[in-house]
Amino acid sequence: MSKLRIMSVFGTRPEAIKMAPLVKELASRDGIESLCCVTAQHRQMLDSVLDVFALKPDWDLDIMTPRQTLSTITSKCLLGMDEAINVLKPDMILVHGDTSTTFAGALSAFYHQVPVGHVEAGLRTYDKYSPFPEEMNRKLVSAIAELHFCPTESNRENLIREGIDKGLFVTGNTVIDALKTTVRSDYAFSTELLNRLDYQRKKVCLVTCHRRENYGEPMKNIMLALRQIAEENRDVELVYPVHLSPVVRDAADQYLRGAPRVHLIDPLPADEMHNLMARCYLVLTDSGGLQEEAPALGKPVLVLRRETERPEAVAAGTVALAGVVQDDIVTMATRLLQDRNAYQKMARAVNPYGDGNACGRIADAILWHFGLGERPADYRT
Repeated sequence: MSKLRIMSVFGTRPEAIKMAPLVKELASRDGIESLCCVTAQHRQMLDSVLDVFALKPDWDLDIMTPRQTLSTITSKCLLGMDEAINVLKPDMILVHGDTSTTFAGALSAFYHQVPVGHVEAGLRTYDKYSPFPEEMNRKLVSAIAELHFCPTESNRENLIREGIDKGLFVTGNTVIDALKTTVRSDYAFSTELLNRLDYQRKKVCLVTCHRRENYGEPMKNIMLALRQIAEENRDVELVYPVHLSPVVRDAADQYLRGAPRVHLIDPLPADEMHNLMARCYLVLTDSGGLQEEAPALGKPVLVLRRETERPEAVAAGTVALAGVVQDDIVTMATRLLQDRNAYQKMARAVNPYGDGNACGRIADAILWHFGLGERPADYRT
């Protein structure tokens, strides 16, 4: 019998980090031919992850253009995917999460009547404009997918409430699998600043801020809060790998450039980001993925957003919503920086996102779907 051709499609740095271990897990299975198609929605940041995980795409759409819009990303993905599917002839297409690549990849698969597996399925805020466009992307993909790989039980329950009750698997999050391969105690950074920082005597805080819904006044408030935190806490060093978006870079330059103990650096490769996270004291972020990664490393997270589609971490106590109001962010960060008990309560909370075996469960589920194995047991915390 010929091998199943399973094609993983992704285009951004966060997707690549979470899909790379799955691509490799699928390749290790005797009954599967693992194919990789990238859209390069984020060219430079995607390539750095491919290098870290030694992945060579079977198909590269290379769609990125300066100041691209959601419409250009989606339309280029759709057109490019036509040829990729016709040539590679996959038996199933896997997409991840909630990006424009995710939606376009799933829609193209549907047009070609190729079944879709949705990795990181079932996340919801129930506000279609926040996060934008991610909330709508993942809901649309849920309507298309046949297999739904949910990181947590509450993600599965979200889909059941929407009337989706077939092909549901609770797997844990594949990012925990990725961390197992990237974090090392003897890691040496290529960025000399990161090697020089005193992680023992200083409170090094990792910062990211880039989401579209934070553009404008919310981003200004966040940046001003970060500056105030640095100015008022002499034992704090803020490290901010600044996203390549011109909007984000302009805001960082305007509000943070020249602030004491604030280090604005270029985006980091996945392995450097993971190892910086492992050594830092606290994470302040509007990212989705860092809300899962940091708790696995025992690092408290303040979310710089009004809501999160990852309420499990809030319930577990590893993550807290700081919002986008300057005073609120400063107050919550200051408490964690100055109150050791509050800090330890968050740092020692149990991570709800997995045991590092999500990719194995997903591979088993795919084989089961095609009648080639047993159904895997769901992940339980």
